[in-house]
Amino acid sequence: MTSFESDSDIGLQGDFNLLSPVSASPLVAALTGDRAVLAAILRVEAAWAAVLEEAGLAPAGSAAVVAAAAEVHRYDVAGIAVRAQGGANPVIPLLADLREQVRALDTGGTGAAGVGAVQAVHTSLTSQDVLDSALMLLARGAVRELLAELRATTAALAALAEQHAQTLCVGRSLTQHSLPFSFGLKAAQWFSGLAAAARRLEALELPVQSGGAAGTLAAGTVLTAGSRLSPFDLSDRLAAELGLAPVPAPWHTNRLAVTALGDALAAVTDAAGKIASDVLFLSRPEVAELAEPRAAGRGVSSAMPQKQNPVLSVLVRSAALQSPNLAAQLHLAAANFNDERPDGAWHSEWPALRQLLRLALGAAGQLRELAGGLQLFPDAMRRNLDLSGPLLLSEAVTAAVAPLLGTDNSGRTGQQRLQAVVDQTLQAPAAEQAAAYRRLLRAAVPAELLPDARLEELLDPANYLGQAAEISRRILAAYPEYAPGRDAGAASPPTLDLNGASRG
Repeated sequence: MTSFESDSDIGLQGDFNLLSPVSASPLVAALTGDRAVLAAILRVEAAWAAVLEEAGLAPAGSAAVVAAAAEVHRYDVAGIAVRAQGGANPVIPLLADLREQVRALDTGGTGAAGVGAVQAVHTSLTSQDVLDSALMLLARGAVRELLAELRATTAALAALAEQHAQTLCVGRSLTQHSLPFSFGLKAAQWFSGLAAAARRLEALELPVQSGGAAGTLAAGTVLTAGSRLSPFDLSDRLAAELGLAPVPAPWHTNRLAVTALGDALAAVTDAAGKIASDVLFLSRPEVAELAEPRAAGRGVSSAMPQKQNPVLSVLVRSAALQSPNLAAQLHLAAANFNDERPDGAWHSEWPALRQLLRLALGAAGQLRELAGGLQLFPDAMRRNLDLSGPLLLSEAVTAAVAPLLGTDNSGRTGQQRLQAVVDQTLQAPAAEQAAAYRRLLRAAVPAELLPDARLEELLDPANYLGQAAEISRRILAAYPEYAPGRDAGAASPPTLDLNGASRG
């Protein structure tokens, strides 16, 4: 193992997410980095001191002393991380340093109880109480910022859905062209996945933890003996002090709060990954329906000057590919929380949960920029739509024409006869299939049954969008808090697409 001269040397080896560029940002570091974790632990200890003093269970003035001592800049984060190996969690070495700081700052003397403000530090708590509460506190700040990013993204997607309700593109199923589609509906479905995930995340309650050494509140019972308050009252007050949810009982080994949070974060990256995957495909040069917003120095190649890589989508997708295993790790840990305090399962939660927070935050920031500046090329969408020619409308033709044909002399139904037209068409070279389909269709269906004008209507992709516009409207209406100020039923103002045409 490498040796270091001092703790400050260790600090120089800090984790800056060099190998996780999706989450390498000052914001993510500020909300989820080691210093943020330490600050959250200190915040819990300071809040507990305030609860005890207010309850008359700690000397007057203790809370102020502990709060001053709990300023994170006073502590060597790197040194505490190394010393945490001695007790298998960072709370233990931090407590030693916190008590030392409290004693140094407690210039008021020993206080009414004769032991000073240090009496208010960690009394009746256990390390898991503090760290579980701290991680919920950390998550609360990260989730608040994450939801702000998601709202900005869903607003941009809602605008795309409205503006491009009639922008034709091709739908794809199992990699093949399927039916005419609208880009507005594609954007609305992106919106739907992200808004549903955001709503799920926003509905979570992040609970406080307070159970004592074995989850029985035994020390708290001793502490509150003779008081008008119970240990449950102290727990509720700690929750209020921290802005966390109160709980009816300790949850040391019942980890639904953690797995629910992990699942909600993974749902966000799932929805973001779907968008990124679509953009990555649709921005390929041979497809060229979309392009990411440009920025100086972004998307460059180290070897090929002409390349413009879709790096926003690449980074978002990288987060989406990592998150499911991290959420699964939380479930694996939850299923192995043995006894009343576990031996390793709890410890395996911490990095998985924090990395989920980091990935979701990082991906949300990249996605916001992607959605807000996404470039659309409707002419390319129409070009790709036309590649399949009239065959793309064979479902529409069959639905409208098969009932008119009846059964022929060989016993074939109208649907079977029209399927034969499609099968014969597919035997022709791709460049000739459009003409072949029209010719074979006209030969199979007399003009008196299917006039030319009606045939052209059936072969116009704009006439076979089904309820695409109404589906989009209903999606936006289902999540009004994520598309604020929008009337999903109102007509959209004209916008200028990148082909120079004004679209309504």
